[in-house]
Amino acid sequence: MIRKKADKSSNRHQRSCLWQKCSSFRALKQIHGFMLVNGFNSKPSALRELIFASAIAISGTIDYAHQLFRQITEPDTFMWNTMIRGSSQSPNPSNAISLYTQMEDRRVQPDNFTFPFLLKACTRLSWVKMGNEIHGKIVKFGFESNTFVRNTLIHFHANCGDLKVASALFDGSAKRDVVAWSALTTGYARRGELGVARQLFDEMPVKDLVSWNVMITGYVKRGDMDSARKLFDEVPERDVVTWNTMIAGYVLCGSHEQALEMFEEMRCVGERPDEVTMLSLLSACADSGALDVGLKIHCSLLEMGSGDLSILLGNALIDMYAKCGSIERALEVFRRMREKDVSSWNSIVGGLAFHGHAEQSIHLFREMLRKKIRPNEITFVGVLVACSHAGMVEESHQYFDLMRIEYNIEPNIKHYGCMVDVLGRAGLLNEAFEFIDSMVIEPNAIVWRTLLGACRVHGNAELGKRANERLLAMRRDQSGDYVLLSNIYASLGEWDGVEKVRKLMDDSGVKKEPGCSLIEADNKELMNFLFDSKPKLNSKGKVL
Repeated sequence: MIRKKADKSSNRHQRSCLWQKCSSFRALKQIHGFMLVNGFNSKPSALRELIFASAIAISGTIDYAHQLFRQITEPDTFMWNTMIRGSSQSPNPSNAISLYTQMEDRRVQPDNFTFPFLLKACTRLSWVKMGNEIHGKIVKFGFESNTFVRNTLIHFHANCGDLKVASALFDGSAKRDVVAWSALTTGYARRGELGVARQLFDEMPVKDLVSWNVMITGYVKRGDMDSARKLFDEVPERDVVTWNTMIAGYVLCGSHEQALEMFEEMRCVGERPDEVTMLSLLSACADSGALDVGLKIHCSLLEMGSGDLSILLGNALIDMYAKCGSIERALEVFRRMREKDVSSWNSIVGGLAFHGHAEQSIHLFREMLRKKIRPNEITFVGVLVACSHAGMVEESHQYFDLMRIEYNIEPNIKHYGCMVDVLGRAGLLNEAFEFIDSMVIEPNAIVWRTLLGACRVHGNAELGKRANERLLAMRRDQSGDYVLLSNIYASLGEWDGVEKVRKLMDDSGVKKEPGCSLIEADNKELMNFLFDSKPKLNSKGKVL
C-alpha cells in the first residue's frame, strides 16, 4: 500500500517536472507521447495540464490544442475554459464563441471564469450583438456581481458596446476597483472622447500604469504631443510601452529628432528597448534620411543579440537603408535574412529599382517567381519603376499584363503612374497621353505631373500645355506645376509663353518658394507616392 502511494507521488512529481520544462511545440509533443506510453492520457489532471500547456502556456500551439481537445471524451469545465481562454487570445478569437456553443450543446455548466474570456473575444472582434447576448447569459447565471466578470463587462461595453451600460456598471462598488476605473477610462479614450477619459483619469483614486499609458496614447493619436509629453513626465514609473508610445508619436508627427532623443533618454535610464522601439526608430531614420543614426540603431540591434533579425526588423532595415541611399547595405541585410516574406522582396526590389539598379531589381523579381513567392501589387510597382529607369518599354507592358492576367491584380493609380513614367522617360509622349486617357480609373495630380515633367525633359510645349491644363483643373496652388511649364517654354526660347505662365501664377496668387529644388521635390513626391506602404505600428506592435 505504501509502495503504491509512493509510486503515485513519484508519477505526479515526474509529470510536474516535465511540464516545467515544456517551452516549445517539440517539447509539448514529446510530453504528449510520454503520457500516451505511460497511461496518463486518461487521467483528468494530466489532461488539464496538457490542454493548458498547448492552449495558453506555449505560444503558437492553439491549433494543436484544438486537435487534442477534440479527442477528449468528457472535458470538464476547466478544460472548456482553458480552450476558450486560449482561443480568445489567438489569431482566431471567433473559435472561443464556437467552443461555448459546443459547451452549451453538451450541457456543460459555465462558471464565472467562462464569460470573461468570451467577452474578451467579442471585444477583439467588435461583435457587439454577441457580446450583449453573453451579457444576458451572465445575468441569467447570476455572475454580474462577480468582480472579474463585472470588470470585463465594463471593458467590453466601454470599448465596443454601450458606454452608458459601461458607466452604469461602473457606479457603486466598482469605483473602489482600479481595474474598473482603468477599463472605463480606456474605453472613452479609444473612442476619441478624450475629455471624458481625462476627467475619469484625474478622478481616479489610484492610477495604474495601464491608465497612464492609455491617456498618453490618446493624446498621441490626436497629435497632441505637448499634452502627451506632460503626462509622460508625470508618470511615477514607466515601462517599455510608455516609452514606445512617445517615440511612435514623435515619428508619426514627423518630429524625428525628438523621437531619437527620446530613445537616447530611454537608454540612459536603463530601460531596455524592444522590437517595437526599434521599428519606430528605423521608420524615423527612413523618413528623415538619417543614415548615420540608422547605422547606430542597426549596431544596437546586433548588441541586443538580434543577429537573426525578425522579418519585421529585417524589412524595416532594408526600407531604411534603401530610402537613405545605401542600397548595398539594404541588399546585404536582405541576403542575411533567414526568413523572408513578400514585403522583404518588395522592399529590396523597389529599393534597387528606385536607385537605378534596374537589372538587379528585375533579376531579384525573377528569383522571387522561381521561389514560388507570389508577388502582390506593391511588387509590381517596384518592377515597373525598374523598367522605367532602364527604358524597358516593351517589358513594362509585359509585366503590366502579367500582373493583370497571371496574378489577377487590378492595376491601381500607382501602376498607371509607373506606366506613364515609362512612356514619358522614353519620349513616347503621345502614347503616354493616350494611355492616361484610356485609364479605367481617374488619373490624379501626380500622374499628370509625371507627364508634364516628361514634356519638360523632351521639350514638347504643346503636350506640356495640355498636361498642365489637366493638372491645374485639379490643383492651382502648387508653384512647381507652373514652373515646369515655364521651363518648357524657356528651353524652347518661347518667352511669351513664359510670361503667360508667370501672369497665371500671379493671378492665382501662387508664389514660388525660394531655394526649392524641383528635381529633389519630384523625386521625394514620387518615392513617397510609390513606396509609402510600410505599416505604422503602435506601442504594442499593432498596425495603426
